[in-house]
Amino acid sequence: MLSLYALILAVPVQALSAPSQESTRQYDRGRTLFQQGDFHAAAEATKKAIELNPASAEAHHLLGQILFKERKPHEAVEAFARAVKLKPAYAEALNDLAEVYLAQGKSAEAEEALVRAIEVDPKHADSYLDLAKAYEQRRESSDAITTYQRLLTVAPNHPDALFGLAALYDAQGEAKAAREMLTRLTRSSPKHANAWYLNGRIAEKNNDLVEAAYSYKQAIAAQPSLVDAHYNLGFIYRSQNKPNEAEKEFLEVLRYRPEYAEAHMNLGVIYTSLNKLEEAEREYERAVSLKPDYAEAHYNLGVFYELHRKDMPKALAQYHRYRNLGGRDDRVERIIGSGGR
Repeated sequence: MLSLYALILAVPVQALSAPSQESTRQYDRGRTLFQQGDFHAAAEATKKAIELNPASAEAHHLLGQILFKERKPHEAVEAFARAVKLKPAYAEALNDLAEVYLAQGKSAEAEEALVRAIEVDPKHADSYLDLAKAYEQRRESSDAITTYQRLLTVAPNHPDALFGLAALYDAQGEAKAAREMLTRLTRSSPKHANAWYLNGRIAEKNNDLVEAAYSYKQAIAAQPSLVDAHYNLGFIYRSQNKPNEAEKEFLEVLRYRPEYAEAHMNLGVIYTSLNKLEEAEREYERAVSLKPDYAEAHYNLGVFYELHRKDMPKALAQYHRYRNLGGRDDRVERIIGSGGR
């Protein structure tokens, strides 16, 4: 397989000529059509620009972008390579070339292109970011962390770099370092919902429920449809014996994702505690209907039938399903073993 340098050297480049006014007009037209999503017409205009001025690295670059959108990756690679041949310090073309390689699963070639893009333009933030993500995809966390850190020297408040580092630190169990990145990120980007959500998760793991609840609320304020933030906040409220607040959050979960079985099950628990038995039964039944292998829901539904409906046959049916799904509870074993087979 040819390396990036060999590929570029192998691409023929026509003799240079002075750009004509018509070439510029066709290039501008191609760029406008590309932005409008008319890729076929954009390609035709850009090819005309190249015919009139084969030395235009920008036109070859634009053609590569169009071809990639048209799902012609091999032709796109050739167009980007021509652009870089004509303009060796063309970081944007190298970055886009790497994007095609990543889409093709060619991580080594992508890395080579991105490293070269950074060499020719040490402040090219997109190339640092794409390189860090490529390392993450290859599970090379150390190289990803180093690359994100290099990006922050170029752009100290880059949100993707700060969040990427926070997520990597969290995955490595470095909660303090993760929180430091998230603090920087939420200060510079107060509406970064995912940053607030991750901060909430880390706080919750550390049993700091006040900080966790605050972070989830901030995440929801920034992105009301962030279902997991509603769910986790609801679970915190449930653990704090705040059923009305918990109900509100789980209902929000179901507003955005009606099939969320765990939210239905938690609502069943809440309604049971509020003695809203009709609502509780409905939610438990919905949970096991949506997710038949949900052992905890079968257990809770069994308890509900046993204690609140006084219906042991239905309770036993749920307890058997719970046990068959791998659930283990001494009380359930005693009930089943005492003649509930």
